[in-house]
Amino acid sequence: MPRTPPDAQAATTAAGRSTAADSTAGTAPKRRLARGEKRIAQLLDAAAEEFAEVGYESATTNSIAARAGASPGTLYQFFPNKEAMARALAERCAAQLRAVFGFLRDPALGGMPIGELVDRMVDPMLAFSQASPAFRPLFAGTAPPARSVASLNTGAQQVMEAAVAAAAPHLTPANRQRSATVVVHIAKAILPALEGATACEQARLAQEFKTVLHGYLTGLAAVSETRA
Repeated sequence: MPRTPPDAQAATTAAGRSTAADSTAGTAPKRRLARGEKRIAQLLDAAAEEFAEVGYESATTNSIAARAGASPGTLYQFFPNKEAMARALAERCAAQLRAVFGFLRDPALGGMPIGELVDRMVDPMLAFSQASPAFRPLFAGTAPPARSVASLNTGAQQVMEAAVAAAAPHLTPANRQRSATVVVHIAKAILPALEGATACEQARLAQEFKTVLHGYLTGLAAVSETRA
């Protein structure tokens, strides 16, 4: 059986070592990236809880870092200040909101009774508000700078425009946008009222919210095309 020349053996061994080194070198950055993404998620979760409990204005980067079990220095590696954290949370909430209300893009909604449409709008919105601590203080709060929550406001506007289009498809784009803005502000007004309310009172407030939206969307649907 032919023997491999020593030089060839050395080359093969070196190639194997090189491949192993390349593999290790490629894995290390991925691990660091995964750790960084996990730390960012932990910091944002802590910021969401802090904003929900004490409000954006009273929250500090030190308190957020402590809640996340990190040092302030670690926090500053990823976020320069709490406004940057609010911006990242707003973007995360906006993406989640679009996912929750993805059904509004279904063309079949145009024939759905308004009462059913309102139920499918309000129930997920209130559930999302309860499940996402950052949503209410960033969406319905007054302290965060407008620029930091612009993505969330835009996401909410797009969702409500889709809902208005389902209820009143004949509206012009400008009127649909205006009506959606009204719905967004109605939602912003009701969410703080739910904070701290008993389960029974929350259910009653949710029903009142539905009644208001039902009346408003029914009125939009009744507007003639010539006035739309």
